[in-house]
Amino acid sequence: GEQTTSLLVFRAGSSQPKAVPLGLVTRLEELPADKIEFSNGRYMVQYREQLMPLVAMEGVTIASQGAQPILVFADDGRAMGLVVDEIIDIVEERLNIEVGGSGSGILGSAVIKGQATEVIDVGHFLPMAFADWFTRKEMKPSLHSQSVLLVDDSAFFRNMLAPVLKAAGYRVRTAPTAQEGLAALRAQSFDVVLTDIEMPDMNGFEFAELIRSDNNLGSMPIIGLSALVSPAAIERGRQAGFHDYVAKFDRPGLIAALKEQTAGAAGASELSRAAA
Repeated sequence: GEQTTSLLVFRAGSSQPKAVPLGLVTRLEELPADKIEFSNGRYMVQYREQLMPLVAMEGVTIASQGAQPILVFADDGRAMGLVVDEIIDIVEERLNIEVGGSGSGILGSAVIKGQATEVIDVGHFLPMAFADWFTRKEMKPSLHSQSVLLVDDSAFFRNMLAPVLKAAGYRVRTAPTAQEGLAALRAQSFDVVLTDIEMPDMNGFEFAELIRSDNNLGSMPIIGLSALVSPAAIERGRQAGFHDYVAKFDRPGLIAALKEQTAGAAGASELSRAAA
C-alpha cells in the first residue's frame, strides 16, 4: 500500500504552499499580535510561563494587530515559534520529495493535493531560536551521551531525524545504506542502531540479521523504523533480531524506545515481551 504521512500545510512569505510533517510540530497557535514583544534584536512572546523566541520565515512580516499564526516546536522544556502567514490544512499524503531545496530551510518540493509544495527543514530554524539547540546537551561532560547509528536511504528522513535525536542528547552518525551502516559499526562503537526497513539494496530485516550474525555486534540493540507498523512486520522484526519497532513519525515513541534500549543492559527486549 501507499505509505502516507500527516503533513501540516501552511503559507509563509509566498503564495506557494509549504509543508512540514505534523509529527514534528508540537502545537499550532494563533497568538494575539499585541503579546509579541521585540527585545535584544529578536521577537519573543510570553508562552506557557516562559519567554518563547519567534523565528519568522523569509518574507513573513510579524502581525502588528489581530492574531499571528505560529507553529510551536518544543523539546526538552524549551520551545520556539515559527511565524507563518497562514495555516491552511492538515493532509495525509504520500510524501515524495522530488526536487532538492532551492533556499535555506527548504528540504525540497513535493506535490501535495496536486500542488507543488515546499517541504521545510525544521532543523534549519531551531538553532535560530537557540544557537545551542543541538549542542547544548552534548556540551555537558556526561557519560549519558549515547551514540546512535541512523541508517536510512532517504536523505529527507536522515535530515529530519538526526536533529531530533541530537536534540534528545544523542550523538548521531548517519549512513544511507545498510552496507555503509555495517562498515560504520565495524569501525567505531555505537550504543544503538536505528534502521529504516524499506531500503533498496539490503532491507532493514536483512541488515539486522547480518548484525546479529556478527560475533562482535551480536548484542547490539536494533530499533526498526517504518512508515508502516503492522503485526506481521513486528513479528518479522522479532525474528530478524529487532529490540523494538517504531513508526517513523512517532517522535515520542522513538525517543522512548531509544531511552529503553540505551538504559544499560536492556534485558528482555520489547518485542520478545510483546510476542510472549
